[in-house]
Amino acid sequence: MTEIRRLSFIKPTLSTPFHIDFNWWKSHDNNWRIFLFSCLCSEHQALFMNEQNDIPIDWIDPETAEVHSVDGLQHILMTHCAKQPNFLKDSSTLVDSAFKVFLANGNTPLTAHELSKIIGRPADIILRTLSGHQVYKGLRPYNS
Repeated sequence: MTEIRRLSFIKPTLSTPFHIDFNWWKSHDNNWRIFLFSCLCSEHQALFMNEQNDIPIDWIDPETAEVHSVDGLQHILMTHCAKQPNFLKDSSTLVDSAFKVFLANGNTPLTAHELSKIIGRPADIILRTLSGHQVYKGLRPYNS
């Protein structure tokens, strides 16, 4: 699901960091768990197949030591499935590729230049896509 962004006084640039804003995504897309489930490795898809509860897990950011409450499915996806060798290779669209990069790196903010080096797409196209009027899969500028 996409949403029209509100006007902002600050226009993102090639050096603006982006990340997955999971809170935005959860509140704007009822299918977020279905999409995350589809990104799980086959081992964890089998484990989460019958999981109906949103079980929160405390996750500690390895760089800042901040504790974040994350969904259990989100946690296993970021700590195991996203680390599998073919995880990034299975993406076809720019948005899916960027989304998976953020899953694989623990949602550490990256600029369009940094994403470009990882996914092999031009930085200016990444910037236009992620800073346009629509929000795709919660990919938004990072506000520290």
